[in-house]
Amino acid sequence: MEEKEYICGEKCPHYQTIRKVKQEEPNEEEIEMVSNMFKLFADNTRLRIICSILNTELCVCDLCELLDLNQSTVSHQLQILRNAKLVKYRREGKQIYYRLQDEHIEQIISTSLEHIREEEGKIK
Repeated sequence: MEEKEYICGEKCPHYQTIRKVKQEEPNEEEIEMVSNMFKLFADNTRLRIICSILNTELCVCDLCELLDLNQSTVSHQLQILRNAKLVKYRREGKQIYYRLQDEHIEQIISTSLEHIREEEGKIK
């Protein structure tokens, strides 16, 4: 397809639709917050941690073993995720267990994985 096929043939903005979109669109602060959240997901180590605790609470030593990472790396990434309120933890004796903050994070990751897996199925 040529580039011309993706461009309107005439300049005729639909002002009623534009007004509706402007009323419903997120403000700049919300855009910034969503952008920052997706930046957190863009790091492979953090995303691996999130996927590991998607359905199961795990302690730090379990995450280290599962992901083949040292404790310093895992702890650092968990701190970033905690500060962003993507994960929460509980202490049991000397062990600290992590899980996702809420079902919204689970939905974002699960939906993304579902989308990727569907698209992979279409390609193969």
